[in-house]
This record gives sequence, C-alpha cells and structure tokens, in this order.
Amino acid sequence: MNITIVTVGKLKEKYLKMGIEEFTKRLGAYAKVTIIEVPDEKAPESLSDADMEIVKKKEGERILSKIGADVYVIALAIDGKMKTSEQLAADMESLMTYGRSKVAFVIGGSLGLHNDVLKRADELLSFSKMTFPHQMMKLILVEQIYRAFRIMKGEPYHK
Repeated sequence: MNITIVTVGKLKEKYLKMGIEEFTKRLGAYAKVTIIEVPDEKAPESLSDADMEIVKKKEGERILSKIGADVYVIALAIDGKMKTSEQLAADMESLMTYGRSKVAFVIGGSLGLHNDVLKRADELLSFSKMTFPHQMMKLILVEQIYRAFRIMKGEPYHK
C-alpha cells in the first residue's frame, strides 16, 4: 500500500518530528509512506469569514495539487466518522483487497479544510470532537496507521 499524508504547514517541534519519524520508520515494514507538507497561508490572528475562506481555498488548492486522480482520499475533519482502531484497520484492509492501494490522508491547517478538499475526499474521518493542533495530528495519525497495520497482521499492539 502507498500511503501519502498531505498536511498544511511545516512541522517545527522536534519532539513531534521524532515521533513521526519513528512511526514512519516502523511503517516501512508494511507500506510506503510519504509525508507532504504544503505551505500554510500566512494570515493575521483575526480574520473575517471571507478572509478565512480565501486562506482555506489557497491551502486547499495546494493540497489538491498533491493528490492524483487514482488516489483514495481520507480527509481528517471534525464532522467525519469516528472509528475504533480496529475499524480503521478493517477499512484499510478492505481498500487493499479491492485494489485501492493508493491512499492519501489529508490534514488541513489551523482553519480546517476548504470545501473543495472535502468534496474530493472519499471519506471524512474524525479522531475526536475535540480540536487538536494540526501539527500534533500528524503524529497521532501515523501512530494509528501503524496500529492499523499491526492489527491487520495479527501482531500485538496496546489496547
């Protein structure tokens, strides 16, 4: 399986980078994983709704430019479906079984994802109704993808 994680913004925190590198290395035994960071749009703290839409549109265009037509897209969105780790594993296994070997997970910027990205997504996934820093979501996501492969292979993992 080829997994691409497309995220907005460059990761700066060393502790998050180290965690992501560790899980990406572990995932190498199961899948080819590529992380693509697209630049975030610089914006002041307080934005009008129209300005927020412009920022999300520009970031969305950058995201979509990194996703091929033959890729199954899972966008992380607070309104997405929540799953257990076992459900994520089963869904990923089903994708592989039915020839959907190219999967992209998309993490938006601090304002979220533009509607164009949400429309392109084959699936919306939520990790929680809580809001997490989008940079931290990269680490949480790669850990859950790793966990999914461990579950698929019947290998031990922490419950």
